[in-house]
Amino acid sequence: MTSRNFLLRRGVILGAALLLVGMLAAAALVPIPGNASSHREAPLTAADPQIDNTDVYAFVNPNAPNRVALISNWIPNQEPAGGPNFYSFAPRGTRYEIKIDNDGDAVPDIKYRWVFTNHYRDPESFLYNNNAVTSLNDPNLLFYQTYDLSRIGPNGNIEKLLNNKFVVPSRVGDASMPDYEALRDEGIYTFDNGTSKSFAGQADDPFFLDLRVFDLIYGTDGSEIGDDTLAGFNVNTFALQVPKRELALGRNPGDNPIIGVWSTAARQRLTVQEEDGDQSRTGSFVQVSRLGNPLVNEVVIPVGDKDRWNASRPSQDGQFASYVLEPELPEVIEAIYGLPAPDTCGNDANPPRCRNDLVEVFLTGVDGVNQPPGVTPSEQLRLNMSVDPCQSGCSRLGVIGGDNAGYPNGRRLEDDVVDISLQVVEGALLTGDDNQSAGVAPFDAVDTNDKPFLARFPFMALPHSGSDPSPHD
Repeated sequence: MTSRNFLLRRGVILGAALLLVGMLAAAALVPIPGNASSHREAPLTAADPQIDNTDVYAFVNPNAPNRVALISNWIPNQEPAGGPNFYSFAPRGTRYEIKIDNDGDAVPDIKYRWVFTNHYRDPESFLYNNNAVTSLNDPNLLFYQTYDLSRIGPNGNIEKLLNNKFVVPSRVGDASMPDYEALRDEGIYTFDNGTSKSFAGQADDPFFLDLRVFDLIYGTDGSEIGDDTLAGFNVNTFALQVPKRELALGRNPGDNPIIGVWSTAARQRLTVQEEDGDQSRTGSFVQVSRLGNPLVNEVVIPVGDKDRWNASRPSQDGQFASYVLEPELPEVIEAIYGLPAPDTCGNDANPPRCRNDLVEVFLTGVDGVNQPPGVTPSEQLRLNMSVDPCQSGCSRLGVIGGDNAGYPNGRRLEDDVVDISLQVVEGALLTGDDNQSAGVAPFDAVDTNDKPFLARFPFMALPHSGSDPSPHD
């Protein structure tokens, strides 16, 4: 392979990967699996990690094909030995939600809501735990959280599903938590007469990529690749597994299999800083974080609008269409690596070029794959629940790799969004001369997560232990 081709295959991947990830991810484009992320993507969330939603996943469980897994991750870049306070969800005054649009009108029809509460067994101690923790209600665990889980239906009725359930604590270390897997198993709860499952706690960060893409696209020469930057870091997660009928319009997944999924955090409008150092929140709730497809806000939306994007509803997404119609990344890739930027408006080498293909991907879903009938354009992670889950020979490239159970038809943990994204941003969905750059190797040499995923709920790998002296090696 010539040095020029190597650069094209590696360097382009960076830019393409991210933009594509953002855009592809945004619209559940053609067959593209995705493992993208939204770590520290906006000014407000970068300064407030408890409301920083890093990734959202939605897929049909291969071992229970009548059920769908919904996963939302928060608080990025958790160092395993991050004591003494470690990592907790934001308590009361903050609402976390996973939202479902099952009729394509850009308005949530079902909301699952988590509200967390802090508990201190010994406020006079600085310790997270003062001896080995062998159960979630162990008195040696001096700080712990519980949560309430509710479901809000289309008529606004609120149904309490779980009350005062334990959050599995951060993995302090092997001496403090000698059997962490047992703690995780204890933190899996059932509801709806045993048909559904819930989990909240810490996990390994499942997003994999080489973040040196931000160093002028892998160093401008493709030399900065092949390192999973997020290896060894943890996240907080909450996950559900529910029957398809609970998500489908009219509880009929046979006739109405396509759903849109996104996750949000909302906080009460007013924060009061007390003179004694305490804080309180009052007022109505305001959305401060939002995530559906991976990397949309991180890579597609410019910095001046990132906080506005996080506060916006899908029904308002038309205001952001120009960022997809005239994307910046393909122009940068062309300038650095000489790959022609695709154009669907016939402007050829004369900017501004435009990308109607990405507008479809970003706002409507892919026709014949996961586009709802009569869809209102909006950014959501769209899942066609009627597609059978892959049982063998699955592709990390999802639809593009011939595996229609993967991204952008929903998103599985193992889907490689970065590689998929590069191809799409370089015109993989176009034909003729417009996709001449799409065949350039779309990979950053990081194809899998640093820890294997699980075949059972909640599917994510156990978090890295604080005892590990080198978790990132």
